[in-house]
Amino acid sequence: MSAACGRAAGKRVLVTGAARGMGRSHAVRLAEEGADLILVDICASLPELEYPLATPEDLDETARLVEEHGRSAVTHIVDIRDVEALTAAVDDGVSRLGGLDAAVANAGVLTAGTWDTTTAQQWRTVVDVNLIGTWNTCAAALPHLVEHGGSVVIISSAAGLKGTPLHTPYTASKHGVVGLSRALANELAAVNVRVNTVHPTGVETGLRPDSLHDLLAEKRPDLAPIFLNAMPIVMAEAIDISNAVLYLVSDESRYVTGLEMKVDAGVTLR
Repeated sequence: MSAACGRAAGKRVLVTGAARGMGRSHAVRLAEEGADLILVDICASLPELEYPLATPEDLDETARLVEEHGRSAVTHIVDIRDVEALTAAVDDGVSRLGGLDAAVANAGVLTAGTWDTTTAQQWRTVVDVNLIGTWNTCAAALPHLVEHGGSVVIISSAAGLKGTPLHTPYTASKHGVVGLSRALANELAAVNVRVNTVHPTGVETGLRPDSLHDLLAEKRPDLAPIFLNAMPIVMAEAIDISNAVLYLVSDESRYVTGLEMKVDAGVTLR
């Protein structure tokens, strides 16, 4: 489809955690459908996490993929926990693109451990990134949306709808963004700003601590059924989540707000 008549044609969209994984997938899918992008990522690893985060080269590659579709990409390396730096990055992107129509709060992190081995610092990092960082993203984007309306899409998780164990800070933070979304959806409906959450099952990205699989295989195999999808897949692909994001950014969902949109292969049914 030509970008000029795509489902996101002419929209300017902020995506956090854009350097790889689902964030890159969201950005490229939106670009395919005509959107210009503000791409934000920390591009540095955190000591509390057992897996590496993205690099500046990853963010450059996302921008290249967006530009391959003839769309503009503004990149900023910024930690979403730093609301002042994030706001400055968003303001710069808005100035360069000429406005903002949607924000996709995608950035998130995951630790694994039993309740008694999860540290206070792991709690702080996960909640600060996943919940406070999501709020910071909203706070940076909303001043540009309230005058003409728009869409905020928050990437939660199946763990935001069920009591998924062995990563309690993650589960708590992903439940937290549902409350954030519902509250903002009520508050902002009068100015035509829609706020929705997307709830994926497991997705094959870099956000995958091996210790979680070790815990399920060796220490708590009784909990493994909680993680099983109803449909016959182990994991979804990033594009499956990006298609949901595209719908919520597009005008096709113009009267959809306060929705918890599951793309979970039925994992929350169990």
